Amino acid sequence: MGICNDAVPDDGAGHLDGNQSVGEPFTEAYFRAAAAILATEPSPAEARDSGELLLRHYGLTGRIKVLSSEVECTAEVTLSSGDQLILKTSARPEGRDSFRFQAAALAGLEGAFGFAAPHLVRTGAGTLMFEEEEICGYLQTRLSGVPLHQANATADVLYRVGQALGRLSLALEPLKLPAMRRPVLWHVGCWPRLMELEKHLPSGPVAAFVRLAMSNYVELIAPQLRELAWQVTHNDPSPFNTLVAGHDIAFIDFGDGCWGPRIQDLVVAASHLVTDPSLALGGSENLIAGYASVTPLSTLETKLLVGLLKARQSALVLINYWRAQLFPAEAAYIKKNVARAERGLSILSALSVGEAETAVRRARL
Repeated sequence: MGICNDAVPDDGAGHLDGNQSVGEPFTEAYFRAAAAILATEPSPAEARDSGELLLRHYGLTGRIKVLSSEVECTAEVTLSSGDQLILKTSARPEGRDSFRFQAAALAGLEGAFGFAAPHLVRTGAGTLMFEEEEICGYLQTRLSGVPLHQANATADVLYRVGQALGRLSLALEPLKLPAMRRPVLWHVGCWPRLMELEKHLPSGPVAAFVRLAMSNYVELIAPQLRELAWQVTHNDPSPFNTLVAGHDIAFIDFGDGCWGPRIQDLVVAASHLVTDPSLALGGSENLIAGYASVTPLSTLETKLLVGLLKARQSALVLINYWRAQLFPAEAAYIKKNVARAERGLSILSALSVGEAETAVRRARL
């Protein structure tokens, strides 16, 4: 049995650090490896297995409930005291790198302020995660709160979510984490190759919007990414991974986190909020304003934001239609965000480049 020690720097040799070219590190091999991870069906898991691992590595016992998850096994643990924890395990080779990143990210956020994140529970040996020959995992606290997609998302709530997201970006900025450059299909570096999944889209206006948004991304946006600030990002602060608990905002599930453009977390969060065609940015304005009040947008970030929003919405549509066909039994769960992305893409596609930049500039004031 091997044990993972605390976070160590990832030297990132051969990968984008903000100064190298955009195309070089995100090779065909990177894309194929990232796609293969999401094309593999999750391994079946049993509550019994989670209970045995919990006792062996943490000396804890409790009631185990396996939750829905796309890749890793996620189990809810209810202790006799009533406290709840989340145990994440994986028997897949790529799970080790993912968990090394996730556990180190949670450890790195301890003591941060302005937002909440799960607290990492060390193993009995004092390490961030456990590794056995065939399985690995880590344990964290379970946070209470209402997922943003179920909350009363008033203008004030969205502004506070934006502020919390900006503070999350500031807290992640100095971190250099293990496996932060592992293959992640949701990474912006993979987006230029996602159009090969176009055949899985239904015909109609959405497919046309996706083609146009991705063409714009490849030709006009991707070549400028090297000029943006890069850092560790959460990479999936969706309404399902953002919790509202009174005045507190929390972010969970760092499984897609990686080294990417700083603005990526704003892009992901805002892309889910574009729902109102009567507003230029569809209702994402307050979140953008809150974020910019904490982490001001550069001139280039302001210019590229809407194009990145449309590319992210297109990536979500492409990846999830593809995965829904791979795993039809899980299609409803996989496509839970697709309708929102399609609506948002149709709203933003009505803006000219100039109108888009003007709308972002107004929102950030």
